[in-house]
Amino acid sequence: MGKQERYDPSQYERPAVTVDTVVLVLRQGALQVLLIQRKNWPCEGMWAIPGGFIKMDESLASAARRELAEETGLEGPGIYLEQLYTFGDPGRDPRTRVITAAYLALVCADRIVLRPASDAADAAWFPAYDPPPLAFDHDQILSCATQRLRHKIEHTPAIFQLLPETFTLTELQEAYEHVLRQELDKRNFRRKMLSSGILAGTPRVRSGDHRPAKLYRFREDAAAESRPRRLYP
Repeated sequence: MGKQERYDPSQYERPAVTVDTVVLVLRQGALQVLLIQRKNWPCEGMWAIPGGFIKMDESLASAARRELAEETGLEGPGIYLEQLYTFGDPGRDPRTRVITAAYLALVCADRIVLRPASDAADAAWFPAYDPPPLAFDHDQILSCATQRLRHKIEHTPAIFQLLPETFTLTELQEAYEHVLRQELDKRNFRRKMLSSGILAGTPRVRSGDHRPAKLYRFREDAAAESRPRRLYP
């Protein structure tokens, strides 16, 4: 065997690595995204997807959860978080070569208490399909996230991550419509959802201006029972 060369890390450039988390919720009759206003250069004053540089002793998923907790107050194993895509265009950040692992977080709006990190001037909700001009390549990241969500709710029960524990069929239909950006036939929607086996009725009703509406919940055991199939539409 030939002599093995000693590895010299100084011979290789080291790109920086960040995580950016797209937090999507249903609020005020629309699918909305959490954005932070940048306080410092670059892109000072522009709105951006919350994120930051990973620490040397944490995994990508741990960094994404840390950033989510710092920006929204959300933490714990019950938060829906999945890796979305990796963005690494050489010119995406003027500071240095930065590669970011983007994550998608789906959250019920009533669980969030915004608390922008020290490097952000503000944090606010914006329509996910009509955001303000975004810093860096965050428009691409957001577009990727909304496309992923539209696909997921057609084949998985991901929509229930955006809803409270109990909901009416009208609220469930509106959730689909906000994400898919299309109106759905009420009779067909209810027939298909009630026959899907993923809903369980509760003894509770919600009263309002109209007649009381029955409340349902998602059957968590249905996900284990069901085979991959198109849920809706």
